[in-house]
Amino acid sequence: MGAKIKKGDLVQVIAGSDRNKQGKVLKVFPAAQRVIVEGVNRVTKHTKAGQTERGTQTGGIEVVEAPIHVSNVAIVDPETKKPTRVGFREETVEKNGVSKTVRVRYAKSSGKAL
Repeated sequence: MGAKIKKGDLVQVIAGSDRNKQGKVLKVFPAAQRVIVEGVNRVTKHTKAGQTERGTQTGGIEVVEAPIHVSNVAIVDPETKKPTRVGFREETVEKNGVSKTVRVRYAKSSGKAL
């Protein structure tokens, strides 16, 4: 079974406080059905000052991206630049005289392979 959203995909948020924001998928958590999207769902994280090898202290408030549920994002169609649903179709690929069926993700709105 293939995943509809993968690392590196350009997605758009379709629900929540960050609605209509676009970004690249940085990390996917399939078990939790969540993804981390670049520039979306940013939260402040307080880190305690600790010592590193050189003796410098690092700490303070940093801004990081928090995971967002997969159902709240949609892949951006490369042709229309709008959010679209993802489908799978089987195509036969011939390589070195051997034909093989492969599942290919495609954008349902334009039919273009992703």
